[in-house]
Amino acid sequence: MSSPSEFRWVSEPVVHAIHNEQISRHGGLPGIRDNALLESALARPKNVFAYENGSITQCAASYMYGIVRNHPFLDGNKRTGFVVGVTFLILNQHYVEVSEADVVMEILNLANGNTSEEALELWLRRIIVPLK
Repeated sequence: MSSPSEFRWVSEPVVHAIHNEQISRHGGLPGIRDNALLESALARPKNVFAYENGSITQCAASYMYGIVRNHPFLDGNKRTGFVVGVTFLILNQHYVEVSEADVVMEILNLANGNTSEEALELWLRRIIVPLK
C-alpha cells in the first residue's frame, strides 16, 4: 500500500466534477447546500492522516463518511461520497472489487447511521486491491 506520506488527495474542484457527473448520469438536484460542510468533509481524511497516522482505507472511509453524513450537496451525496473515496484509492494506486449491490447496501447503511466510519473502513479493507 502507498505510504501515507505519499498520499495524493482529492481536490475540491475534482469533488465538484464528480458530483456534477453523478447528477448528470443519475439525476437529482445540482449544486452545493453548504460549502463549509464540504470543506469539513474534505479536511477529515487529512486530519485522520495527520493526527491518527491514518491508513489508505481509513482516509478513504473518512472521505466517504464525511460527504455522505455531512450532506454538503443538494442531492447525490451518497453517490458522490462513494466515488470520491474510490477516486482517492485510485489516485493512490488501489481500487475496489465489490458488487454494486454491496456498495448500495453499505452506503445506504452509512447514510442511515447504521454503519460507523470504523465499520466502513473494515469493509474497505476487505475489498481493496492494489493496481497492477
